[in-house]
Order: sequence, then structure tokens, then C-alpha cells
Amino acid sequence: MQATPASGQVTAETLATTRARAVAGMTGQPRPAVHTIVDRAIPGPVGPVPIRVYKPGPGAGFPVLVFAHGGGWVMCDLETHDALCREIANRAGVVVVAVDYRLAPEHPFPAPLEDFYAAATWVVENARQVGGDPNRVAVGGDSAGGNLAAAVCLLARDRGGPRFSMQWMAYPGLDGVSERESWTTFAEGPLLSVSNARAMWRMYADGTDLREPYISPLHAETLEGLPPALIVAPGYDHGHDDAVAYAKALEAAGVPVTFHSFEGLCHGFLSYYAQVSACSAALDYCCDVVRTALTAPRLPEGAPGRHGDQ
Repeated sequence: MQATPASGQVTAETLATTRARAVAGMTGQPRPAVHTIVDRAIPGPVGPVPIRVYKPGPGAGFPVLVFAHGGGWVMCDLETHDALCREIANRAGVVVVAVDYRLAPEHPFPAPLEDFYAAATWVVENARQVGGDPNRVAVGGDSAGGNLAAAVCLLARDRGGPRFSMQWMAYPGLDGVSERESWTTFAEGPLLSVSNARAMWRMYADGTDLREPYISPLHAETLEGLPPALIVAPGYDHGHDDAVAYAKALEAAGVPVTFHSFEGLCHGFLSYYAQVSACSAALDYCCDVVRTALTAPRLPEGAPGRHGDQ
């Protein structure tokens, strides 16, 4: 994504092109069979919020993962992350509820966060409608979705609910004004450059101070009272050091944390599980941790969506 030199903003034409490329590049993944997939809409802050529910097997009482897709808060949707959500449902043995939150710059902060909060709240209150267990609901996401997962846990704590069993953040955006070393080391990527990342942070914030904790969770006054966390970060990513810092801050606040750095991988690695064996192994690791944390039964080897080396 290219920002105009004068304004530092992204033109509507450039944004439309970037969104189209994201869809084209991420919808060609193999889509494994899932027991049940249902599209529906749930009440949101200003209107219905579309969700897609992936149920991994028959019966009821599954743990639930409410998932926010990545894309810098400005692109991607249910379709771009459909294959990944299928994989997570099958590998982790959980109901995945993917949320199609509104996108910036048309709908900047707090719109995406409020949509995700509304969806997560609805899932906790109506988990049985999707075959889930209301006492085992987690939130998670990749990249900007990881940011929303972290922020929604802060928001839920500060609003007095709902309570989540865990939070899963994959290469999350955690600090919109970061000057940590990895931002310099990986300024040109791979995959996501710092200049493009900062442009998307600005579009999302739309003039709100980037140190606002619900935008940059690393700037929260306290992280006490948050649910247990799984944070995974690739070694080759500008946000790596922010993820390390957040894991340490959570631990200092008494929050149980599982942190793993995948040294040979880059931003967005979960979406490349079908092409790269190391990415598939990383996804397996994440799903194993989620399954264990939510005490979900492991699907048998050979179940749809499990991959060996590619």
C-alpha cells in the first residue's frame, strides 16, 4: 500500500486496488471440509454485523473462538480468511465465529472494535445457538485482528464483561507509535513494510491519539484482570519486539502468558499453511495451545483440515 507523499494518506483508488489484490491473493487456498458452516448476522452497535460460524463436528458444547481477521483494519473479510478459519476449527476442535467488522477508513476507530465487542458479547450470551459452550469462549485474531482481540479484552474488563477464557494474538499490532528495534530492523518487511503499517494505523485511528490504549494496548495503564494469553510472533516482523514487550507486560500484571517466536517466519505466516510446512506446523502449535487451554477434545489424525509437510 502506497501513501501519497504530501498527505501520508492513501487514495481511494489505491485502497480499492489493495483490497482487490488482498482478496485475489488470499482466496485461492484449499478449503477443507468442515462439519457445518453457517452465515448469519447478529445485532451490532449501528446495525447487523455479519458472522460466519464454523462447527467442527456434530453435537454441542464445543469451545468457541471468536475470530477477527487481519488486514490492517482496512482490508480483508470473511472470504479472505475462510480457509484459515476452516483449518482452525478442524485442527483446534472449536467452533470458530469469524466476524466481518466494519473497515477503516470509511469506518475508523472505534467502529471495528465496537463491532468485534458486540459480536464477542453476543457469542458469550448465545453460545448454545452455535453449538458452543458459553463458559469456554475465547477471542483471537491475526495482525490487526490480533490487535482487536487484545483491545476487546481491555474493553470487556473495563465495561464489566463479558469474560473470555483466553485471548490468542498472532503477530498483533500492539503499539502504533512504537520505536522498538524490530521496527527499524524490518522496516522494509518482508511482506509488510513499516511505512505501509503506519499508513494503516493512521487510517484506523483517524486523528485519535495512537497512544489510546484501545488502539495501542501496550499503552494501557494496567493489564491486570485480563484473560490468559497466547501470543505468537514471527522472527522477521517489525512488530516482533512489541509482541515480546506485551507478553512481558501481561506477565508482570499477573496474566498467564504463552509466548512463542517463530524465528524463520514473517508477518502473515498463518495464511501460508498450505504452501509452507513450517507455517502449517506453526498453525498446529497455535491450535494445540488453544485446544488445551479450552480443554477441547483433539480431533483424530487424518480429520479434514490437518496437513502434514507440504
